[in-house]
Amino acid sequence: MLIQCLGHSKFLVTLMSGYRIVTDPFDASTGYPVGNTKADAVLVSHHHHDHDAVETIKGYSTVIDTAGGHTLDGGILVRSLESFHDARQGELRGPNLIHCVEAEGIQLVHLGDLGHLPDRMLADRIGRPDILMIPVGGYYTIDAQAAIDICEMICPRMILPMHYRTAFNDDWPIENADRFVSLCLEHFGSVPEELDLLRVTADDLACQPHVALLRPQV
Repeated sequence: MLIQCLGHSKFLVTLMSGYRIVTDPFDASTGYPVGNTKADAVLVSHHHHDHDAVETIKGYSTVIDTAGGHTLDGGILVRSLESFHDARQGELRGPNLIHCVEAEGIQLVHLGDLGHLPDRMLADRIGRPDILMIPVGGYYTIDAQAAIDICEMICPRMILPMHYRTAFNDDWPIENADRFVSLCLEHFGSVPEELDLLRVTADDLACQPHVALLRPQV
């Protein structure tokens, strides 16, 4: 499995078969270059312009934007769990989907724009991910401290922070990754490793960094 960050909450996951899954594609208003991304399946956490620009993706045959269980080509399983974009049960920003993908012996979870701490029932449904993509920038989503709290709650083997301020969206009212990085040192004893991409298999998960900052490939 090859994982690339394309900016914001958009990741491209390429399986050994060549099957490609993209998460939360954004439009040009985010400041990030849209690019020319090709994928077979698109996972959408919620219908805001910086997460549901499916029209920017080429070649897809499947879009998952509803809760429930889904099966993609090759027996890839996706469980899409209902949650909220804010801490007031969606009153401020609406619903949010958490996508749990099982492929190649790896469970990958993308939290979308989660805006609250999961209750015990939701945490149990998420399970213990091998790889967790989690927002850390605050304001629109959980912030760095809440992200740490969630990681300590569900104990993912690998953590990929997302949805934080960068040079591309420097005017957004969200934090950059610095606070999350410092909290990782405090809580996990190490700072995230910066990578251009993540190449991982079920057999080598134990050899991977606990937290990785994937540089946007734009």
